[in-house]
Amino acid sequence: MQDTTPKTERGMTFLEHLDELRSRLFRIAIVYVAALGVCWFVSDKILGFLMKPIREHLMQGGDIIFISITEPFMVYMKASAIGALFASAPYILWQLWGFVAPGLYKAERRATVIFIAVGSLFFIAGGAFGYYVAMPLTSAWLISLGAQFKAQLTLESAFEFESRLILGAGLVFEMPIVILLLARFGIITPGFLLRHLRVAILAIAIAAAVITPSGDALTMSVFAAPMIGLYLIGIAFAWLATRGQEAGRRRERA
Repeated sequence: MQDTTPKTERGMTFLEHLDELRSRLFRIAIVYVAALGVCWFVSDKILGFLMKPIREHLMQGGDIIFISITEPFMVYMKASAIGALFASAPYILWQLWGFVAPGLYKAERRATVIFIAVGSLFFIAGGAFGYYVAMPLTSAWLISLGAQFKAQLTLESAFEFESRLILGAGLVFEMPIVILLLARFGIITPGFLLRHLRVAILAIAIAAAVITPSGDALTMSVFAAPMIGLYLIGIAFAWLATRGQEAGRRRERA
């Protein structure tokens, strides 16, 4: 006999979860491609904005050049892709929240707006940190090391350095949100995070070395310091998640 119980009551099978994920990823792709098309029309302004910190710290006579005929096109496309990612971040978070929401308690599902707002804020704050803090510090120091030479940076290399810092910082600043979700589903606990703080600091140092394009000590330190702070914020988020989970269980039993 066919089960006619609504999915929300009987739960979803593994294949239904996969189908739901595929559907939401498809929607994300459509919105992202649309945002990419819009950003392409203003890609010159986006690229000019992104390259500003490096240009400001080039020594007199230095310049940014391209050596391949396709290089400008590819860099403009990548600049558009970064702009589209930041523009579509709230929608992406909304779809991800919609995927995990069925596993939450009713009171937790009401936090949709808060999750999207906080997640978007952290991502944008990370990008701003990469652009306004990490880029000026690291580019000024690294370029100054070659003060006795004439700087001729290729467009591709300069943009890759900049984009990795900005995107890396944006993703790193999502750490508290990731910890919140992991804690909510019982994968980690605040006590576990505190007990493994030293291991986390070591992992953060390694992650900072991977994220930073140059791998120098200054850039790594600029990234590692806020990452430790974000980890501590994540512990607070995990505590809130476990408290909310306990409250939800009490309501369900009542």
